[in-house]
Amino acid sequence: MGQEFPGKFGGFGLGQTLKRWQRALRNPAMLSSVELKRMNREIQGMRDRLDTMAAKSRSAILSRSGEVEGVARPDQCDWISRPAPWREEMRPRGIVGLNSPQPLAGGATVFHDAHHAEMTLRQERAPHWAPGAQFGLVLEVYRSDGSFVSFVQDLPPEALVGLTRNHFIAVNLVADREEPVEMYARLNIQHGPNVEQLVRQVDFDGTTGQAEFDLAYTKINEKRLEKAWLDLIVEGPKMVRIALWDMVLLRAPRADF
Repeated sequence: MGQEFPGKFGGFGLGQTLKRWQRALRNPAMLSSVELKRMNREIQGMRDRLDTMAAKSRSAILSRSGEVEGVARPDQCDWISRPAPWREEMRPRGIVGLNSPQPLAGGATVFHDAHHAEMTLRQERAPHWAPGAQFGLVLEVYRSDGSFVSFVQDLPPEALVGLTRNHFIAVNLVADREEPVEMYARLNIQHGPNVEQLVRQVDFDGTTGQAEFDLAYTKINEKRLEKAWLDLIVEGPKMVRIALWDMVLLRAPRADF
């Protein structure tokens, strides 16, 4: 099986292209500046495409280790998910001068309300003490005149299948915060023309945090559920580093007393 890949790539002309570049660069003095610049653009374009494919293949390999490892499931848990930024390699891995909105992988978006800010966001490999997650998001705020930074994660359609007011939805975090900045989670559920919102402060015990949303206290129309998303809100971030090493979303029927 392993011998098939060179033949497949050769069919696309990759092997011939590499040989052509190698032959030309044995004596670059024979090439004009225009030819060298064109070849450099071709090589850079090929490298970008290969880097993207390599990132996808690494993400596929890493995902085989188990998408939702490292999280205790509650009784009768019927849906659980680790969003893409914590299990798939992003391209690019770092963003300097964070815009708003700033789309990320897998239906995630970063928002902030700053007009003048110096912020960076990068994806790093998760530390060994954050089991399950392959990657984490590291936010660094050096200067900001804004009041919040928000990570917004869309819930996949399967999270709404069979969802009732007898469920609760929870978000579990592993985070390393330089300062004890407050974090809030807001669950948004659109049902027909209405959007139900539940806000909870994330309760931290060391580096682990959790927020739960009991849907019994909502008025969602279970027959008209359209979409749902979660806002993870960092209040007043200034001169701070926050590493979100893991995020897991889950749902389960609430216990009846």
